[in-house]
Amino acid sequence: MRIAAAIVATVMLSAYPVARQKSPGAGPVIVLATAKGTVEFETYPEEAPKTVERIIDLVKKNFYNGQRFHRAEPKFLVQIGDPQSRNMQMIDWWGRAGFGKPIGVAEITKKRRHVRGAVAMAYAGSDPRQADSQFYIVLTNNPKLDAKYTVFGRVTSGLDIVDRLQKGDILKKAFVKE
Repeated sequence: MRIAAAIVATVMLSAYPVARQKSPGAGPVIVLATAKGTVEFETYPEEAPKTVERIIDLVKKNFYNGQRFHRAEPKFLVQIGDPQSRNMQMIDWWGRAGFGKPIGVAEITKKRRHVRGAVAMAYAGSDPRQADSQFYIVLTNNPKLDAKYTVFGRVTSGLDIVDRLQKGDILKKAFVKE
């Protein structure tokens, strides 16, 4: 009788996936509703307060809605955040623009690493303080990026969607999960 009850309990629990607990220090969750599915990532305001504040502000202003992933390199990363990516005629220029206002700080920490699913800020040139609105998600562990870019989040749901994203795929809507 106990074995039958244990089997029933196991089947019941497996039918209802357990929600993943937030990482220590995790803040607001950002949802990316792409044409291929939904991706969620937690943010790390304790380590990157200005960066998280900037991204959340841009999300709330609908800045990312309708943009395309302008960079997608298999087994490396996918990237978004260039408003020019809404225009297919500008495809050769994708990745060169942003919101137009650098964050002004480099919130790089040893605590957050470029592990699979990490979300980090991109920037042009050699100064991480120039990060603006473009961010990327790494598809594999990438320690060579550590200490060079601000990791401000990590995918908690939909990493399989991220794996399938290609250059030109649309981000329909980004929002902060309440």
